[in-house]
Formats: sequence, C-alpha cells, structure tokens
Amino acid sequence: MNAPIGVIDSGVGGLTVVKELMRRLPNEQFLYIGDTARCPYGPRSASEVRKFTWQMAERLQAHSIKMLVVACNTATAVALESLQKKCPFPVVGVIFPGARAAIKATKRSEVCILGTSGTIQSGAYEQALKSLSSSCHIVPLACPSFVPLVESGEYEGDFAKELVSKTLEPLLRESFDTLILGCTHYPLLQNHIEQAVGPNVTVLSSAEETADDVEEILNYYRMQRKDVNDQSHIFFTTGSIPMFKTTITKWLEIVNPTIEQISFK
Repeated sequence: MNAPIGVIDSGVGGLTVVKELMRRLPNEQFLYIGDTARCPYGPRSASEVRKFTWQMAERLQAHSIKMLVVACNTATAVALESLQKKCPFPVVGVIFPGARAAIKATKRSEVCILGTSGTIQSGAYEQALKSLSSSCHIVPLACPSFVPLVESGEYEGDFAKELVSKTLEPLLRESFDTLILGCTHYPLLQNHIEQAVGPNVTVLSSAEETADDVEEILNYYRMQRKDVNDQSHIFFTTGSIPMFKTTITKWLEIVNPTIEQISFK
C-alpha cells in the first residue's frame, strides 16, 4: 500500500519519533505536521488541543494517509480516543508505548514521568502504567519550560543544562529507577536529563515502542509500501520554515527537506 503515514505534533518534538520510524521503516513515506505557531500545547485547554489535533489529522487525511501517528503526548492524552473512533485509518499514540517501555525497563517498579503540564494533569501516563502494573510507584513532574527551550533551538548549551538541572531538582528527593520522557520534545534534552538524574536511572522515550506498534499494524493489515521509488518525505509547519528546516536537517540528517508552510483557522 503506497499511501504515506501521517505524523502530527505540536512542533519539532515529534521528529524524534519520525527519526525512529524512518530507521525502522525505510521504505515508507512520511508526512509530518509540526504546529509550531501554536506550540506549546501543554498549557492549553483540552478543548483547544483537541481542536488543533483534529485540524492536523483532517489536513493529512486530505493527503490520503494510511495511518496516523500522534507524536505529541498532550494531544495523545486528550484526543487519541476520539481519533481512533472516527478516523478511517489506524491511529497510534505515544503514551501507552512509553508506559510499556517503562514497565519493561524498571527493576523496582518505580517510574518517573516528565511531561508538559497538560500531559501530567491528564493522568494519562499514570493510568497506562497502572493498567500494566498495579503496584507501580509513579513520580510525575511537569516541566513547562522544556518545550519552548527545544522549539527555540537552544537545547544544547550551558543555559539548557542549567535549566534542566534546576527543573529536575525536586526529583532528588524521590525514588525511581526509570524515567519516561513523556513529551516527544524531551529526547532533544536527553543528555542534560541523564546528567541531572544520574547514571542509575534508565531514561527512555516512547519512540522505539511506538515504531514497534506502527510496524506491527502495517504487517497485520498488509499495508507495507510496495513502490519504494517515490518516497520523499514532506514536512508541514505552521511557523517559521528556516527554524523548522534547521531542526529537520540536524536531527533527521536530511540535506534538502521538502517543507511547506500551512495555516489553520
């Protein structure tokens, strides 16, 4: 099935999921929307996030996608269920795969979740973790400054390191051996996060487990791409193309990505 796979996110964070999808599924074509003009989603109301998520899903549906990956944890928390019920194609979120990865990794059944305010307040990760292990001890922490930091492109320097360290100070009083990067922007800060929590904590994202789910669905429904001659990926942004291009080029190592600017009412 030669139709593309759609991926949506509040900004550039979902590119961390796209990177793993491209590695795992090199024959597939991906269409990505990063809603950078309205990012971050974390502080927004659930109704706003749901509206924005549906706008992106409908835009990609017009491109005849065969599957949708909601690569935004906040959007997954509030809109995944409605998307799965109403979309005419499979829809995959990132929260349950992330929780599944954490339960596999933890040795003491103690898991920390870093996420946006919206994701943490939704309790979606706690629900997913408890559904997999009822005895799991969960330590949630909202990190509202992380997404703007990544979107600014200033996520590698000393300022980012200091901001991450200060934000994660409350975790020094907590006990956990596994930490979920509960926002797809956060892997871009992973080195700083790992330094802040120390070498005894396993830090993981949902990207690999999400790619597992996508691959499994493709195989189950026999939707793998047959014609690999035309698989150019297309990236859409609601914000600045140059800044978006810089992140795509650096993170995905695509020299001349195809980028189009779009807008929503």
